[in-house]
Amino acid sequence: MLLSKIKGLCIWRKSIVWKIMMINGIVIGIVIWMVGVSVKDFACLLVEQHGFIEQEKQHFFNQTMHFYLVRASLIALLVAAVIYYLLMRKIQIPLHQLMKSTRLMNEGKYPDPLPVASEDETGQLSRHFNQMILTLSQSEESRKQMFSNISHELRTPLSNLNGYLEALSNGVIEGNTELYRSLHDEAKHLAKLVEQLHQLAVWENRRIAQPQWQKADLHAIIQNVYQSFELELRNAQMNVVFDVSPAVVEGDEVGLRQVVTNLLQNALQYDLGGWIRITGTREEKEYRVTITNAGQAIPPEKIPFVFDRLYRVDSARQRDTGGAGLGLAIAKEIVQQHGGQIGLTPNGDEYAFWFTIPLSLVR
Repeated sequence: MLLSKIKGLCIWRKSIVWKIMMINGIVIGIVIWMVGVSVKDFACLLVEQHGFIEQEKQHFFNQTMHFYLVRASLIALLVAAVIYYLLMRKIQIPLHQLMKSTRLMNEGKYPDPLPVASEDETGQLSRHFNQMILTLSQSEESRKQMFSNISHELRTPLSNLNGYLEALSNGVIEGNTELYRSLHDEAKHLAKLVEQLHQLAVWENRRIAQPQWQKADLHAIIQNVYQSFELELRNAQMNVVFDVSPAVVEGDEVGLRQVVTNLLQNALQYDLGGWIRITGTREEKEYRVTITNAGQAIPPEKIPFVFDRLYRVDSARQRDTGGAGLGLAIAKEIVQQHGGQIGLTPNGDEYAFWFTIPLSLVR
């Protein structure tokens, strides 16, 4: 939307500048002429009434006043036009730069940031345009990275499935329980990846739709998710601390359940300490849910990226060290749509995944 406005503004910049100059020139000319004529007529009237000069010289005086009126008006109009043009150039130059930048963007190139030389509307427009360029370039880079990651995630299971099925169909190998179980695991991995991509797309589309939230018992949601993992926690012999304060919020119950599920599943998947702590507390302006455990080491430089789409700390991208890297991205999208924040706070070998909901949504 901003880009279309800028393009329209730049297309019509010349006509707008000249129209503004013409309108202001006409207004200035009318004002100067009206003031000058009024002064001239008043002077002529005084001279005529009080007889300051002889009658035969009255006509010459009137002509002289008229001449000086016209000359002063033209000089004043010319000076005003020059000054006005110089001032308009300060507006015209940034608009010209915007036009060149939008032309580059139409060609698929990202222009250099525009210089911001003022704090007026033109400067603010240039600043917003620079921010738009930065956002678009980051989005493009993220899109390319996402397609690269998706193709990487799909290539291995599809190659395995294609290779084994081709070998089975040609009689090169014979099927057995272990092979079919392996093929089934590959199919489940593909299905899970597609389902997570679908969930992410659904929530991104809901950002535009502006959904109507309903009251949801956050304590009950967290407790239900914990109970659904109870058997898995017991089999892993996990020591669990559950301390969640009551809270009823306005939001999407299914979405909030998905956030808690993804964070808890992530903690279990990378756990090394055999314990987990789930807390929910009211703070000054928000309600905070935190899931803490001792997990696999995350390099400090990679912590800001753990919630990015298809990002995994394991650079080797081995299947047994993690999923597709979409669970935390889905959780981030849902939390942000609820007006909250999500993050990771490390403390030695402990990692606390948390999300918040603004207190204005808490009842």
